[in-house]
Amino acid sequence: MDLSRLVRTAPGKTGLSLVEAMPLAEEPGLGALTIGGYLREVCEQHCPAEAVVFHEDGRRISWSYDELWQHSVAVASALAAQGITPGERIGILMTNRPEFLSAFFGIALSGGVAVALSTFSTQSELAHMLEASQVTTLLFEAQVLKTDFAAMIAGLDLASRFPALTRLVGLGDAKGFESWDQFTASGSGEHEFPEVGPSDPGGIFFSSGTTSLPKGIEHSQRAFTIQWWRWPRLFAMHEPVRAWTGNGFFWSGNISMVVGTALSTGGCIVLQSHFDAGEALRLIEAERVTFANGRPHQWARLQADKGWADVDLSSLKYVPRGELIWAHPTVETDWEVPQAFGTTETMSICTCIGREASEADYAGSFGLPLPGNTLKIVDPMSGKVLPLGAIGEMCVKGPTLMSHYLGKSPEDCFDAEGFFCTGDSGRVDEQGRFFWLGRMTAMIKTGGANVSPEEIDEILANWPGVKRVQTVGVDDDLLGERVVTCIVPVEGASIVEDDMIAHLKARLASYKIPRQVLICTEQDFAITGNEKVKPADIRAMAEQRLAVSQGNC
Repeated sequence: MDLSRLVRTAPGKTGLSLVEAMPLAEEPGLGALTIGGYLREVCEQHCPAEAVVFHEDGRRISWSYDELWQHSVAVASALAAQGITPGERIGILMTNRPEFLSAFFGIALSGGVAVALSTFSTQSELAHMLEASQVTTLLFEAQVLKTDFAAMIAGLDLASRFPALTRLVGLGDAKGFESWDQFTASGSGEHEFPEVGPSDPGGIFFSSGTTSLPKGIEHSQRAFTIQWWRWPRLFAMHEPVRAWTGNGFFWSGNISMVVGTALSTGGCIVLQSHFDAGEALRLIEAERVTFANGRPHQWARLQADKGWADVDLSSLKYVPRGELIWAHPTVETDWEVPQAFGTTETMSICTCIGREASEADYAGSFGLPLPGNTLKIVDPMSGKVLPLGAIGEMCVKGPTLMSHYLGKSPEDCFDAEGFFCTGDSGRVDEQGRFFWLGRMTAMIKTGGANVSPEEIDEILANWPGVKRVQTVGVDDDLLGERVVTCIVPVEGASIVEDDMIAHLKARLASYKIPRQVLICTEQDFAITGNEKVKPADIRAMAEQRLAVSQGNC
């Protein structure tokens, strides 16, 4: 592959770690660059085909592309009838189900901005996200597994704390709230919906950051659509794809990959409201899923399920990080996910070459910056661009980069040239390929989700008997990193781990809960002169202790 045609400026020409990709206008396969325009285009192209499938209470619910359009227009009409203004923020608190998709697309058609809220949220986390995003309408699923969101929302001080939130619509058993059917019937049919542009706001996600509270990340219309159009090209998908995930659409990578691989190819989104291994196996077999997007720890749960031995997974062709799936005797494919780098802030990937590139093209890298992007490697202290090949912080700007963090000024989000500094370490070579070398921050990436150690430590710092606390991520074959909390107790104090974990579970999403709690001594903690611990040293200590306890050394 001629890599030179994929970049406009390569570091080999300048001697600096600065790479400018080919212009976005030259990228093949792009269509409409607004969310509503994208939906209209794929529905016009594939109108009679099946677009969405969902199994619920023994029923198989199927929507064609035409029906997806009609359901989305019903949501848009309901919002228009209440007088929504362009850019107004509408919250979606739902699992992966048809109504999530019709809500997301309908909000865009109406000129609104969808705010995706995690169904793992506790009441305090939900309150923070509602307050930060200032949503005016909340579309929510009343009950998700054991979480009663109807009761949780009713327990919030809505009138005084969230004055902007004036309409609440419950899906399911949500007594005291407007029902989903009432909401979708409140519109008056298809409207002349407002015109929006590719750079207008499109959606908001929340991701744990380096502070103790989730950060709201706003993306433009084109951030969604560019990625939706490009996934089939990068993944070398040349036929209609039936795409499944067991992870929520309130995380950007899932809605990006699953919608893009399915709808951009004229395929189908196979929905599962929450991950259950046995149900996932049944769905993949029954719906002839070809693309499964999950994490290695979920694939391990599929392998451990009693249905693993007898299930037919022969339809599967595309499974990122799917080594455990390839072990199944019915699976035959030579597809592997192409190396890529990305963040929530870049609406998933910003570097890649694609599945059809060779190992020699990649040369062990994470690919080239994607069309429209510019990448630089800087000294994290001075911000100056480093010489070619030097290791520093990776910074990026381009058409899928976030607009901003909610409540933050541009100066707090980007450098003086408009680059987002990722906190990730790496280098580039003469051809402009990016070599990722790890994170420079203490952020823990577990099972695909970001966890802020500070968020956990802030809670446990006030637990009786705790003198010092430091949460770290240790290497884990399935999760990527496992959340481990290390504690130095007050002399003579007794820490009851089960009580501490129960305390955390009442306040944090499940994926943030530590897998282990290690009781340490002052000597175990590396303390600097200003009484701060060194997280890297604590991590090394934790990894050593866990290796010894598991008999690995």
